[in-house]
Amino acid sequence: MKNITFSADEKQIERARARARERRTTLNEEFRRWIAEYSAKRDDGPERAAKAMALLDEILSYTSTGGRKYTREEMNER
Repeated sequence: MKNITFSADEKQIERARARARERRTTLNEEFRRWIAEYSAKRDDGPERAAKAMALLDEILSYTSTGGRKYTREEMNER
């Protein structure tokens, strides 16, 4: 296993260590998990894209503007 060095804000490192302790692990082990997931080969790109498009189509099916175009001001009203 190869050692590497990272730089990060000291407060973030301490919060990350505290979170790792809560999970009864170490920051080093959490990083190993993260890098394994991050570097994993993903062959499901087209499938994920198709699922995302299907979800967007489903969400759009719940709304209807009747063809009306909203103004920028209307879309940004709160």
